[in-house]
Amino acid sequence: MSSNIKDKQPTVLIFDSGVGGLSVYDEIRLLMPNLHYIYVFDNQGFPYGDKSEAVIIERVTQVISHVQSAHSIDIAVIACNTASTICLPALRNQFAFPIVGVVPAIKPAAKISRNKLIGLLATKATIKRAYTSRLVEEFAQDCHVQMLGLSELAIIAENKLHGQPVDMTQLSQLMAPWLNLAKPLDTIVLGCTHYPFIQDELQLLFPQVNFVDSGYAIASRVQSLLNYQINNSVVSQQNSQNQVMSTRFDHDVAALMSTLSGYNLTNYCTIPLDVV
Repeated sequence: MSSNIKDKQPTVLIFDSGVGGLSVYDEIRLLMPNLHYIYVFDNQGFPYGDKSEAVIIERVTQVISHVQSAHSIDIAVIACNTASTICLPALRNQFAFPIVGVVPAIKPAAKISRNKLIGLLATKATIKRAYTSRLVEEFAQDCHVQMLGLSELAIIAENKLHGQPVDMTQLSQLMAPWLNLAKPLDTIVLGCTHYPFIQDELQLLFPQVNFVDSGYAIASRVQSLLNYQINNSVVSQQNSQNQVMSTRFDHDVAALMSTLSGYNLTNYCTIPLDVV
């Protein structure tokens, strides 16, 4: 076996406020299917879009600390744009393992846009962050970037993953600011990891638009940091020990189990938090 292949498969912790982070997890797992994955979601605190920075930092830190107390973590992915724009400095100061954040895919959107009219669709918290403004200034100076902060879309996507149909009338009303622009957008950045799950519905409203998210870029970054080499000689079976955790167990989580099992996440437990 190559010396670049670890005898112990690395453990990747993926965190989100809800199950939207499954879009990022799926990209990472597609690239590296044989790693050990722990998917954690803070459903007790969902959604994060309207919470204070201090509360979000405290919740995310407690969740990761709890997982670290029971598992050896090689890398953590904060698969939540809102938490990433707020928590990364504090988390990197707290934990020794690499921590990868998710940021809006402004750079690739600017490259593919033909008319240089881009929409950034994200939560209100992500929209107002200085970090987001810096991304636009650095990578999209030649573009006009419209920003629309809609935390409601994360709830719609979360409900869809729970088996509820998307209300297209509601979605159309929420997207109304962009539906009648004099100069239509040609590229929309999905700036929340929940949003790829309703891309099909958004595409119905914007049939000529290219949608961009950061899932593949995050997966590539994780692979690079792990120095993990894909090798066909390594046993290619799915890891049956992949785990899923949430901060509250309720009827909605129970109903999610069949969906999670489709992502090879079958070993469930609850994480207790002492923060509200």
